Amino acid sequence: MAAIFPPKANVIGRAVLLAVAVLFAAGIGWWWLSPRTDWARRVGFAIDQPVPFSHEHHVAGLGIDCRFCHVSVEVSANAGLPPTWTCMTCHSQIWTNAALLAPVRESLAEGKPLAWDRINNLPDYVYFNHSIHVAKGVGCASCHGQVNRMPLSYKAASLTQFGLDAHGRHAVAASAAGALRHSQPHADGLLDMPSVNAPVRQWPTAVTQVRNDFSSVQTYDSVSPG
Repeated sequence: MAAIFPPKANVIGRAVLLAVAVLFAAGIGWWWLSPRTDWARRVGFAIDQPVPFSHEHHVAGLGIDCRFCHVSVEVSANAGLPPTWTCMTCHSQIWTNAALLAPVRESLAEGKPLAWDRINNLPDYVYFNHSIHVAKGVGCASCHGQVNRMPLSYKAASLTQFGLDAHGRHAVAASAAGALRHSQPHADGLLDMPSVNAPVRQWPTAVTQVRNDFSSVQTYDSVSPG
């Protein structure tokens, strides 16, 4: 009796099983990794807004301070968004008929606030307070990136594990600063710490330098801030 399947059927069967296994593993990998990509988290993607507001023009070009619009950033958990009349402080005098600003004029006329789309969002179980971070010297760019260079606003970082990493680095640097103020205070009582507006990737080098300068500091738990 002739064989039902030719000899190459074994090879084909193994290849099919291997392909299925590879596809299954790839599917699991994609399911696990894709939500963690910058693409999924929309990092670097400009979001459509009712008005294409340019921070680059207003901040870098005109020199407007962040707090002119985000008035509650120093006193509240939320930085706040400007009411329409804040925009009209200037635009009642300049660009008064610009089609680009029609939604702003309509908002003022109708008494309805502009509905801006959120760019940075945190999970419900995360509580972030802008005021305490600003009071401690954490600059806007530490989380939001160089907003003054953004023609259109976008998410600069996913912020995943960002707070834990930043607090770990800051704790070491702050403890070293406390040790210095306690033992060898400067004339002005301040320590030249790495800029909070510097990219986060520069912090490990800065913290290492601080720890090397004050070798008596072994761990940040062993020194109380001055």
